[in-house]
Amino acid sequence: MLKGILNFTHHLLEESVDKGDTVIDATCGNGHDTLFLTKLVGDNGHVFGFDIQDQAITNTKNRLAQNKSNNATIIKDSHSNFIHHMPVDKLTKLGGAIFNLGYLPGSDKSVITRSESTILAVEGILSHMKQNGIVVLVVYHGHEGGESEKEQLVRYVHLLDQKLFHVLYYGFINQKNDPPFILAIQKRN
Repeated sequence: MLKGILNFTHHLLEESVDKGDTVIDATCGNGHDTLFLTKLVGDNGHVFGFDIQDQAITNTKNRLAQNKSNNATIIKDSHSNFIHHMPVDKLTKLGGAIFNLGYLPGSDKSVITRSESTILAVEGILSHMKQNGIVVLVVYHGHEGGESEKEQLVRYVHLLDQKLFHVLYYGFINQKNDPPFILAIQKRN
C-alpha cells in the first residue's frame, strides 16, 4: 500500500528520530507536525518550531496547550535563523527536521516560503544532524512563486554529495493540480 504524502513524511521521521532527540519543525503552520514531533521525541526530547507569521505561532501554541505538550519551544523567526535560538547541547542531538513549504493554509497566500531561506536552513541543519538523521521537505508548489522554489530546491538536492547523503524524491505523478511531493535528505554513516 502506497502511503500518502503526510503519512509517508511521518513514517520517514519515525524511522530516523529517536526518543530524546532534538527536532525542528521549520514551518509550524497550524501545529500538526509540531505536535506529532513532541510525541515522537518523548519527554526527554525537544522540538524547536519556527514560523514567521503570528497566526502560525498562535495556532501552534494553542494546539500544544490543548494536548498538554510541554517539550517544545515555538519561535517567531525564519527557519534560516534556527542556530541563533538553539542551545549547543540541543544541536548535538539533532535527529530530524520537517519543512512544509508554500503558504499557511487559510491565511495570506502572498506570504510564502522562499528557496533562499529554506536552503540556508537545510544546509545549517545538515551540518549539525546526527548520523542517519533526516530532513523532510514537503514541497507544495501550486501557488505563485512555488514553481521557482521547487526548481531551486530540486537543483540543490541534486548537488548533495552521495557519499554524505541519501536523497529521496517521493510523489504521485498522476494527480492533478500540482500535487505536493517529498524531498528527504538522510545523513549517511
